[in-house]
Amino acid sequence: MDKQHKASIDGDQWARCVQQHGWRWTAAQSGTLDGAPTLILAHGAGAPMDSEFMEQMAARLAAHGVNVLRFEFPYMAQRRQDGGKRPPNPTPKLLECWREVYASVRPYVAGLLAIGGKSMGGRMASLLADELGADALVCLGYPFYAAGKPEKPRVEHLATLKTRTLIVQGERDALGNREAVQGYALSPSIEVSWLVAGDHDLKPLKASGFSHEQHLEATATQVAAFLQ
Repeated sequence: MDKQHKASIDGDQWARCVQQHGWRWTAAQSGTLDGAPTLILAHGAGAPMDSEFMEQMAARLAAHGVNVLRFEFPYMAQRRQDGGKRPPNPTPKLLECWREVYASVRPYVAGLLAIGGKSMGGRMASLLADELGADALVCLGYPFYAAGKPEKPRVEHLATLKTRTLIVQGERDALGNREAVQGYALSPSIEVSWLVAGDHDLKPLKASGFSHEQHLEATATQVAAFLQ
């Protein structure tokens, strides 16, 4: 569907769609679904769509004028139902889920529609951003490599990515620290914003002089500016 598609769908219809899918919708404090930019934000591998990080980020982004739609991959939705822990679905299943969510949301959004996520959720989005024709991509704590395996980077597709992209990364992220990432050949469409002494959850060392709340707020501010 064309990026400039304009939908005339009332809010009640959208609310029913969100409820039927079990999604979480956080509306921008200024603007509407049709006016404010919208970000579909996927969770990471180990925490659900309503984890503390995801809740805080959605609230902070909404405060800066960004609509946020959260969903869960099948394995996480199953965890919610039965309480059992299970690993993430295979990549093809995760990508299929992303395609389905995007296709469902796109008709309702007249303005800018971005995709992205925390860690694994952002990585999966990055694999599909060009295919889907998303207006922008936002990754928070991108997993450039598996823990303890910096010699095996997962960046091949990032060299040719065309979608306008913002990656917010902690300088000491165990899945992609500043020294390692600066050695990668990334597409010119990708902007990497570094948070001082931040880890994979963007939490800084106390000695840095920054708090986790400051880093989360700085992230929300940067993302909102990027999507405006």
